[in-house]
Parts: sequence; structure tokens; C-alpha cells
Amino acid sequence: MNNTSPRTGTGAARGYRAGPSAWWTLPALAFFVVFALVPLAGVAVLSLMAWDGLSAPHWTGLRNWTRVLADPVTGHAALLSVKIIVLSWLVQTPLSLLLGIFTAGRQRYRNVLAVLYFVPLLFSSAAVAIAFKAILDPNFGISRAVSWSFLSRDWLGDPQLVLAAVVFVIAWQFIPFHTLLYQAGVRQIPASLYEASMIDGAGPVQQFRWITLPQLKYTLVTSSTLMVVGSLTYFDVVFVLTGGGPGYSTRLLPLDMYLTGFSANDMGGASVLAAILVVAGLLLAVGFTRLSGFNRMQSQQEGL
Repeated sequence: MNNTSPRTGTGAARGYRAGPSAWWTLPALAFFVVFALVPLAGVAVLSLMAWDGLSAPHWTGLRNWTRVLADPVTGHAALLSVKIIVLSWLVQTPLSLLLGIFTAGRQRYRNVLAVLYFVPLLFSSAAVAIAFKAILDPNFGISRAVSWSFLSRDWLGDPQLVLAAVVFVIAWQFIPFHTLLYQAGVRQIPASLYEASMIDGAGPVQQFRWITLPQLKYTLVTSSTLMVVGSLTYFDVVFVLTGGGPGYSTRLLPLDMYLTGFSANDMGGASVLAAILVVAGLLLAVGFTRLSGFNRMQSQQEGL
């Protein structure tokens, strides 16, 4: 006779959990606390202090915040950052999407082109900026090599053109990364969807509108989130390429933070700008997630 009651069996079954234990998250959680939360807390405290980086810091309360937020340079830097975000998204998203769809093909020549597209990912931001600074130089750059009047301009010295030049360099560097995301997303779309649409007489445009785009919804959200939040961290490219000039034409918030802290020796004000960047990045990321329904996403794979 079996003496094991259903209650005992149920209790034993409840003692086991499906999947790995929550204890496996402790190393990652400790890493996040030590290298993310603790520095963020330090920045928040330092934003309430006056410190030149050498002498002992002293408490000032919210003076740094009121001073930095009232500074017109900060407002101008914030506006430039918004422009960079919008222009980067408008330039990079359609090009990355089209290139991702193109390179998702199985033809051999497309694989060769895909390798060439991803070459910029191998270079550091500083190397890219140095190369384009030489290319766009009006004295010995591309304007001297090609006799096109359109290119014979001081791209990095004209306040009306320099922002467009910065957006172009950033796009050249990061389009391959987002192309890779879209390429992977396209290759996950079931081929049966395209086969069924061809039977119904759908052409390439209809397939792109009704199959490819809807299936790439979450890839578009991921790419856009990385692109928008990443636009708040553009420092090295702009610093090497223009140094924030001419004047304040390319002094974005990350560069303004650096110059405030290390050139003006105002670590408290720089910490305020750092806190603003963190809050802006979190708000943008959460906003994208909420508006797109990305946090409620389900698998779009066939049969799942």
C-alpha cells in the first residue's frame, strides 16, 4: 500500500522550482550595485557639493542645480542633444532598415557586402573622428581631392554645417551595428509568410509593408532605444572631431559635462549634468518600452 498522500506529493513537488535558482543572479546583482548604483549615488551626492577636484569638497545644497539649470550654455547643450537624437534617428533608422533587409539575403555577394558594411564596427570612435577630421579639412581633405563645389566647404568650421557633419560621421559609425540587428530580425521571419503572400499576388512593396515591417516591430523598438539613449553619450567623436566648436555649435551635454568638470574645474556642476543625462536616458528608455508595448511582447516566431 502506498503511504504517500497527495498532500505530501504536492508538497514535495512544490519544493522544486522550474529553471535556475534566483541565487544565480547574485554575482550580476553585486556587479551592478558596485559599478553602477554606487557611482550613481556618488554623483548625486557630489552634485550637492562644491569641488574643484583638488581641495576638499564642501556642502552647497541645491546651488549647483539652480546655477547649472539657469545657465544658457546648459540649455543650448540640451537643445543640441535633442537635435542630435532626432537627426540621428531620422538618418540611421531607414538606412539601417533597408541595409538590414538587403544583407539578409542568402546570395554570396550580399555576404561580401555585409562584411564591408560592418568594417566601421572594428574602429574606435577616436580613430573614426581623427580620420574624418582629416577628410573634412578644407586645406588638404576631400575638398582638395575632388573638384566638386558642394564638397569645397569648411564642414567643421562653419556653424551652419558642422552639426550635419557630426551627424554624418556618427551615422557612418553606427549604421552597421543597427544593420546587423535588422539583418538578424529579418532572418527570423518565417519564409512561409512570404510564400503565402506570393501566392496571393503580393509584390515586394506589399510584402515589406504587411510582413517585414510588422515582424520587425520589436527589433525597431530595440534599435531605436539603443540609438536614442546612445545619442546621449556621444562624447569622444565630438570631442576629437570639433572639440565642441566652432563656438558652442557642437557642445552637447556629455561634452559640456566634461568641459565643466575638467576645464572649468567645477566637479559639482559636472555632476549635475551627469545626473541629468542619467535621468534623461532612463526616461527615454522607459518611455520607448511603455509606448511600444515592448515589455509585453510575445514571440512572433511561427508555431510559438
